[in-house]
Amino acid sequence: MLKYIFKRVLWMIPVMLGVITIVFTITYFSPGDPVMIILGTNNYSPENYAAKAAQLGLDKGYWEQLTTYVWNLVTRLDFGRSYLTSIPVAQELAKRIPITLRLSLLGILLMMIIGLPCGIISALKQYSPLDLGLTSFSLIMAAMPNFVLALLCALLFGVTLRWLPITGLSTWRHWILPVFCSAGGGIAVYTRQSRTIMLEVIRQDYIRTARAKGLKENIVVRRHALKNCLIPLTTVIGAFIATVFSGSIIVETIFSIPGMGLYMVSGITGRDYPIINGCVFVISLLVCTVNLLVDVGYAFIDPRIKAQFVTSKSKEKAVRALLRTNEEAK
Repeated sequence: MLKYIFKRVLWMIPVMLGVITIVFTITYFSPGDPVMIILGTNNYSPENYAAKAAQLGLDKGYWEQLTTYVWNLVTRLDFGRSYLTSIPVAQELAKRIPITLRLSLLGILLMMIIGLPCGIISALKQYSPLDLGLTSFSLIMAAMPNFVLALLCALLFGVTLRWLPITGLSTWRHWILPVFCSAGGGIAVYTRQSRTIMLEVIRQDYIRTARAKGLKENIVVRRHALKNCLIPLTTVIGAFIATVFSGSIIVETIFSIPGMGLYMVSGITGRDYPIINGCVFVISLLVCTVNLLVDVGYAFIDPRIKAQFVTSKSKEKAVRALLRTNEEAK
């Protein structure tokens, strides 16, 4: 297991270097001039432009800028400074990462808490009015973009009914709408996936055998069916993580949450390339890390997967112990 984790961590290095290179290249060749945005038309002059470009390091060529950025990031974890505020990007990210991470993890948790029971109930009550209602609701939620859901929730619960606040994070009530909007699409996907997988599992022979033994339905579902549903559902969680982190940009912007999403939007509108590069790098690193944790979690859910990472010596010891136990039994 440790060998597998070590290999996955090593594979993350070229992936992150590729992300840095691609994002830096896109921002470098994208239209717009950060120096002109900072100076404006009133303060522009060839001398001021050259001085500001030299100060920001934008007077150098593409390869020199890319090499310098990657070297500073790898050796000192330096994301550079904001062009507009001159504040180190790493300092801002250190304050904003916990907010975005908390919002994303709460969204994933809410997705599991709501989506899994709804999918199981929908499968067990197949073709019932309850199943049709849950399926219709999940289809509507899956077809609705995050920004539409966030705007509708803000207008309904924040402006019209005035039940919940729509800006800030000062109390627990401020988290309700952002977390729900972050998890909205995931709840729909998780409900549909849970229903499909549960329908396949409850039709297996071992489920019929368990029911034939006279076990109660809740025991059959909890002890036999649910365990075999967890592996594909865990895969859904890993695939949804990237969607949650990317969707936080929209949710944080609409609800004015001071996280990485709002910070990245400010960098995009102001052509502040160090902010964009730093935010994309951190989001990519978080996605790779969580996917690694999901893959490792497979081994704890399914012993068959865990057996693939057991060393040959451990397998020999297990076989010897089993043979010894059989001999003693005889």
